[in-house]
Order: sequence, then C-alpha cells, then structure tokens
Amino acid sequence: GVAVSLSGLASAVANEGGIGVISAAGIGMNEPDYIKNFLEANKRALRNQIRVARSLSNGILGVNIMMALTDHEGLIRVALEEKIDLIIMGAGLPLKIPAMIASSGIDSHHTKLAIKVSSAKAARLIFQYWASKNNCIPDVVVVEGPLAGGHLGFKKEELIKDLVPLETLIRETVKIIEPFEEAFAKEVPVIAAGGIYTGYDIYNIMQAGAKGVKMGTRFVTTHECDASLAFKESYLACQKEDITIIDSPVGLPGRVIKNDFVAQIKLGKTKPFKCVWHCLGPCNFKEAPYCIAQVLFNSARGKMDEGFAFSGTNGYRANKLQYVSEVMKELVWEYNIQ
Repeated sequence: GVAVSLSGLASAVANEGGIGVISAAGIGMNEPDYIKNFLEANKRALRNQIRVARSLSNGILGVNIMMALTDHEGLIRVALEEKIDLIIMGAGLPLKIPAMIASSGIDSHHTKLAIKVSSAKAARLIFQYWASKNNCIPDVVVVEGPLAGGHLGFKKEELIKDLVPLETLIRETVKIIEPFEEAFAKEVPVIAAGGIYTGYDIYNIMQAGAKGVKMGTRFVTTHECDASLAFKESYLACQKEDITIIDSPVGLPGRVIKNDFVAQIKLGKTKPFKCVWHCLGPCNFKEAPYCIAQVLFNSARGKMDEGFAFSGTNGYRANKLQYVSEVMKELVWEYNIQ
C-alpha cells in the first residue's frame, strides 16, 4: 500500500460504487519534514489525502491502517476527525482501539470499524475482547487468505504447500461471529480478500458466505492508481513464476514480483540504512538487511532497481492498463453472468 493506493485510486473506486481505500502505510514519505518529524508528516499527509479524495468523490471512502505502525493511534484519530466512512485495521490485533476511541473525545459515530484477520480464531479473539471490555463488536470483518500480496498473516510453510482455501476461512469466520451478531442484534459483513481477481471469483466466494470482497492487485494496473508507471509495468511484464515469497525485515513472509533487487536480497545481500523513526513495531531495524518502507516507497515512485512490488498471486494476469470504470464494469458483468 505504500504510495500505491492514495486519493487518486480511492476516489476513482468510490466514484464507481466501491469503497475507495487509502493506505496509511508510509503515507507521509513525500512530506519535506518526514525524516525529522515523521509523526506529524504522516498525520498531515493522511488528512490531506482524505480531503483530496473527498473533493473528487461523494462515494464511500476508507483508510487502511496497520496496527504494526508505531503511530497507528495518531492515524486513527486523524481518520476519525475527518469523518472517514471506514477504518480497516490489520497487521496486528486492534484489541484496545475501542477504548482509545472512547477516550479520545472524537465523535466517531460516522465511522465504521473493520478488522482484518487471517483466521476465524483471530476474529473470535477480537470479538470476545471488544464485547467483554467495551460492550461492542466490529462493524465489518475482512478475512485475508494466503493468496494475497504484501505482508501475510501466515507462516512461510503455509504459503508454499497445503494452502487453506479462502472459502474455508470465510465459512469458519461466518460461523464464529454468528453468536456475537445475535447478542448485539447487528449484522457484521464478512469480506473476502486475497486472490480475488475476477467477477467469477467474487461470485464464488460469496457463495461461501462473504458479503463483499477487498481487492488490491487488480487495481494496481489502472490509470488512476497512484503508483508510478514503472511500478505498474512490473505487473504487466511478470509471468506466473515471477511471483514469489520473501522474508520481510518485519518478521513476516511477503509476496512480491521478482526483480534484480529481490534476487540480491535472496542471496543475502544487504542495503545498509539508518533508521530515524522506527515506523513498524515488529521491525528489528538494527539487524534488518534493508528498510522495507523505503524500498516500497522507491518502487512506487518508479525506482524499481531500488525496490520491489508487492503482488497477489494473480498479478501476472494483468496485460494492459485500464481505467477503474472499465475494471468495475468487467467485474460486475462477470459476476452477473454466473
């Protein structure tokens, strides 16, 4: 998400009836004072991106905020202050977020809260905690399976063989949250993510109980995507065998598109750097072979020799640049003919 899904892509998706999502990861890296004052730079950039997206669309907008970000609470506050429609929280357990929001004094009634998990077990833990400690439950659950791009909530061996089908994860999660829906008299949609690329995929996963899908890879190769043309062209040029798993410095496996940079780090080569802000809690920056935030920002800005592109398993299927409106029409048409 670093510099890939910002106001441009989010507003275009919202204008076509989807929920346009702004990624908060590394969002302030374009700000002139980022290195010296990354906390304020990130908050300022997020606020600006939300406002720009709002100026371009009257549709539904969301923000994706990783719990692994060391400044996630500040970013959540900004999103609430800007009355964003939806906050998606993943890459960690957002157990204390309801209490934080309640004590913030911010009117949060407009904003829905979504949790992103990789298992029904994680969903149950969050629901139980929120229910017992705060007398509330999440508004939405996003279940991200093992075919997704970027950092993944699975062990590396789980991504190489015996993949748990996304349909199974969806059914298990739907079953887990049913008692909470009854107790709180509230429907909580389960959204499927990871490996969803076509309208056929959407139709099939909704038969398993999903009420919607979260798609990233499919929208990278759109004109409105905020990443550079070189970044998008790495998708257009890749083959199925070019999509691989790496070990990220944050301690999680990540799915990427192979390039020279990936080849070098797989050989154990390092890219020395000085960490001045420790943006990700799980990152052991003193021993990390490279700065994951910087290399992702580099690639999103077109410096593919200094970074790489995250991608889901279906990234190789992209063969042309499209407008978001064209992609949405294709998805709806494929869904409807099932």
